[in-house]
Amino acid sequence: MNLGFFTMPIHPLDKDWRLSLKEDREAFLLADELGFTEAYVGEHATDKAENITSCIAFIAWIAAATKQIKLGTGTINMPNSHPAAVAASIAMLDHMLDGRLIFGISPGGLLSDAELFGNLDANRNEMFLEAINQVLDIWASEPPYNLQGKYWNVSTQKTLIEDIGQGYIARPLQRPHPPIVVTAVAPFSKGVTEAAARGWDPISANFLMPAWVKSHWPKYAEGCARGGRAAEPANWRVAKSVFVAKDAAKAKAYATDPDGPYVYYYRSLFTKLKRNGRIELFKTRRDQPDDEVTLEMICDKLIIHGTPDSVADQLLAFQDEVGQFGTLLYAGKDWKDAELGRQSMILTAEKVLPLVNAGSSLSRPNAAE
Repeated sequence: MNLGFFTMPIHPLDKDWRLSLKEDREAFLLADELGFTEAYVGEHATDKAENITSCIAFIAWIAAATKQIKLGTGTINMPNSHPAAVAASIAMLDHMLDGRLIFGISPGGLLSDAELFGNLDANRNEMFLEAINQVLDIWASEPPYNLQGKYWNVSTQKTLIEDIGQGYIARPLQRPHPPIVVTAVAPFSKGVTEAAARGWDPISANFLMPAWVKSHWPKYAEGCARGGRAAEPANWRVAKSVFVAKDAAKAKAYATDPDGPYVYYYRSLFTKLKRNGRIELFKTRRDQPDDEVTLEMICDKLIIHGTPDSVADQLLAFQDEVGQFGTLLYAGKDWKDAELGRQSMILTAEKVLPLVNAGSSLSRPNAAE
């Protein structure tokens, strides 16, 4: 199993934005130093807690300071931008990273962003597909492009001057394009199947109950079969909320503190998803009554905490439940206590991961097999 990093992030509303950005940057640089293989950052334009407004800008900011880690957009919310703007920006970013970019995409899930960009009542899945198809068509073709869609058109026909390069949209360094990943946030996600059929790979979200994470593997395998490729557990990424400390009591206190960053994270998500009619993501079974879904239950089921030995055992049990996957994405939280936040990442990389890999058999069957 590889170790990666994924942060949305979710910060206290009254925290100095400069400080939260600085700490988010430090977390990525620490992940690079510790040998994390990849790291993703989200984006939202209208969220004071999830306050990174452009994952492209954030990655560009840290690109030169990282050395080996692959950096991913987590994700570009495709309906909210013109496909040509996305194509050009991602192409430049891939060059800035010398080919270390992973292109994470989604239809976007924050409804206030959708309202802001005028697509609240639109078919955002349809917009998503048109947008990514146009991005890929841009990278695969020559100017003047002349792409016609329901939502966007792309052309430089009237202004093209080929001999001086005017009217040309840049292509990424990785050809035909950087690896594409999609976030999987629904049980039995049909989107995972469609993505896998196109050669894209999934990230299972860290706010899904294990039963729903488990449901992603057969959908991924179905899509891979349709696309004529083997379904490799190595290509499945699963995000998880983990806190590791040298002392079990300290780990429990920090991870379960009602005013701490882990409970705050899930309180924010629970409020949003419940208000948006998506409380089922936190249910342990589909017929579970809504009133049984509480913040305490969510935190108890979704936060892994303890000493390195204990966390390794819990992760192995989680892997036994959902099936073998290739990369554990450590879900970043606010650094209310920066030293504890750093120490947890260090212990995960240096102590927990070796224990998990020592206890994990490569021949362990997957949940769908």
